Amino acid sequence: MSQRKWMAATLPALLFTSVSTLGAAGNAAAGKTIFDTKCALCHNTDNKEKKIGPGLQGIKDGKLPSGKDATHDNILENLNKGGGGMPAFEKLLSTQEKEDVVAYVMTL
Repeated sequence: MSQRKWMAATLPALLFTSVSTLGAAGNAAAGKTIFDTKCALCHNTDNKEKKIGPGLQGIKDGKLPSGKDATHDNILENLNKGGGGMPAFEKLLSTQEKEDVVAYVMTL
């Protein structure tokens, strides 16, 4: 198969996969609803002051309260593993719910 034919056959599949992956991204509005019911008891969103857990204001500026970079993967790891008194949400929230919470937290 020539390179041109291979590209013509493969490119649509690659584009579909990329678009499908984008569709799995979190919904910040849905994440806020989940956060309000599961996380707001312990975390402030409008300041950096500690409630039970650290305040999360300013995460959109690039740093978590721990000092780690505020990336999708770091926030998801915190959700999944918990720590420092925070419960692990790995089995308590669905994959989509966690993606939604991550999307919301990244707006704070």
